[in-house]
Amino acid sequence: MKNPVALIVSIVVVLFASNMVMFKVNEWEQAVVLQFGEPVQVYTEPGLYFKLPDPLQKATMFSARLIDYDSDPSTIPTKDKKFIVLDNFARWKIVEPLVFLKSMRSRSGALARLDDIIYSELRNELGQHTLSEIVSQDREELMRKVTERSNAGAISYGIEVVDVRIKRADLPPENEASVYNRMRAEREREALRYRSEGEESALKIRAETDLEAAQIAAEAKEKAQIIHGQGDAEAMSIYAKAYTGAEEFYQFTRTLEAYEVSLTEKSTLVQPANTDFFRYLKGGK
Repeated sequence: MKNPVALIVSIVVVLFASNMVMFKVNEWEQAVVLQFGEPVQVYTEPGLYFKLPDPLQKATMFSARLIDYDSDPSTIPTKDKKFIVLDNFARWKIVEPLVFLKSMRSRSGALARLDDIIYSELRNELGQHTLSEIVSQDREELMRKVTERSNAGAISYGIEVVDVRIKRADLPPENEASVYNRMRAEREREALRYRSEGEESALKIRAETDLEAAQIAAEAKEKAQIIHGQGDAEAMSIYAKAYTGAEEFYQFTRTLEAYEVSLTEKSTLVQPANTDFFRYLKGGK
């Protein structure tokens, strides 16, 4: 039976040797094998790979996943000579590990370069728009243009810029009061215009309503007069038919009606006694 100590030592040596010549690339990684500092092989697929033992060859790992980049707030001028404080972030990834290694060497170098590229593109794009356009218009379109141009500037370093977004946009403290006052004045002018338009519409509606009411009243009065005239004519016709052949009775009733109106307790009537008005009071016919 072999010596157990020797067996253990042999296993340890084999494992140590295997770790020197073998390396694993995970699903979220990619690797560049360097020989004396110079790249000799690139691995972008996950798996187990072989290399020469250290220090002849060394495997350098890079992330294949999306990487977040969060910049410090920066001040950017707008087209209308205003300033806006932007806090933006981006998502990027390494698509060419060999190019990235040669140009950037490390993630910190890449972040510094991305900061320059993205800030420059944000400054160029937002500098073509006024402050109100940046705040109120479609920011998605602005960020799409910034993303495309930032990616075009970063692709030569083996980097793909996937997305650039604005987390927050603020006004510098020294500009807030003047901007808010101007916005308030614009809203007051707009409110005044709405009120003026409303008053104009109200006057128009009232005038149309008054005209319509006057027309309705005139038509109603006209109809009432027609109906009243028809009623008077019908009444006269009835009276005429009723008193036809009874002229004396008609005269008698009309005289009584005159008495009722004229001879009240407080009235004084001075006329000759032989007039037709007093004929029925004297018992005459």
